[in-house]
Amino acid sequence: MKALGTLFTLLVILGLAAAGAGYIWYQDSVTRPGPLAEDTVFDVSQGETLVSVANRAETAGIIRDDRVLRLHARLKGEETAIKVGEFALPAEISIEDFLTRLVAGDVVQYTITIPEGLTTAQIARRLEADDRLEGPLPDPLPAEGELLPETYAFTTGTTRADLLARMVAEQDKLIERLWPDRADDLPISTPEEAIILASVVQKEASGQTEYGPVASVFINRLNFPMRLQSDPTVIYGVSQGEPLYNSRGERRTLYRSELERDTPWNSYTRDGLPATAIANPGRGAIEGVLNPPETDFYYFVADGTGGHAFARTHDEHIRNVAAYRDYERREIARERSN
Repeated sequence: MKALGTLFTLLVILGLAAAGAGYIWYQDSVTRPGPLAEDTVFDVSQGETLVSVANRAETAGIIRDDRVLRLHARLKGEETAIKVGEFALPAEISIEDFLTRLVAGDVVQYTITIPEGLTTAQIARRLEADDRLEGPLPDPLPAEGELLPETYAFTTGTTRADLLARMVAEQDKLIERLWPDRADDLPISTPEEAIILASVVQKEASGQTEYGPVASVFINRLNFPMRLQSDPTVIYGVSQGEPLYNSRGERRTLYRSELERDTPWNSYTRDGLPATAIANPGRGAIEGVLNPPETDFYYFVADGTGGHAFARTHDEHIRNVAAYRDYERREIARERSN
């Protein structure tokens, strides 16, 4: 009996030693630097299993043994917790860190910047040309003015339809936040009208500092009432907001016949707001319309410096126009002399 007791004790000791050695091997296997020679990006596709991911990671030289990754995930209860996306992996990443990134969803993010004042068709073309996005554009596209121009972050697998839906949602959230705090006695009665007017302000203003003054001019005109008389509204009626070109393929300004052509957007021939937005306005233009500064400006014209000269009276405006024409003549003479 004594011999049996000694044998049992020995077996227990050997078992504990083996377990200890196994634990030490396991810990070393999951924490030591891996074989990855340089930083890389690893993609996990929708519906992919841990077995597939582990196998591909070993084949790609990211980990030494896919069985260790699978064992580690099983022991942590994370076999089905890995996320989809592109993962930026540093050189020599360990199995522990690799699994942590997969589970945390620490994926590569891309960005796309949508400039303010583009039409919906122009935004759609930018998304169509970005090969980091997937899928077709929705049909029909969102209405003019429904998209909020911003810089948007996205991950691999994001579709063009998804991104457009986000732009609509962001614009909805912005107008929902700003509309209740709008100024009193505005000549607009709905958020949709605010977006229409903001789109005109967006196309006319030269930079952030002019959103307020330009908005005040149009607010004053609508309250007077006077017609907006905004060239971008005419352009939208002629070309749906696309640049105008002459027969030689050069950019051009509006012809007088176009200014006089009546369309649902021409604010020279029609009272009030255009029929729809003429572009997608940014935050600044929307804020400028909903809370414009109190001014007695009714006119503005380019001042030759990239901005505008604002006027209270028609006579003052005529002087500003003459000053701008004089500036143009000087610039033409200077260019010809060089």
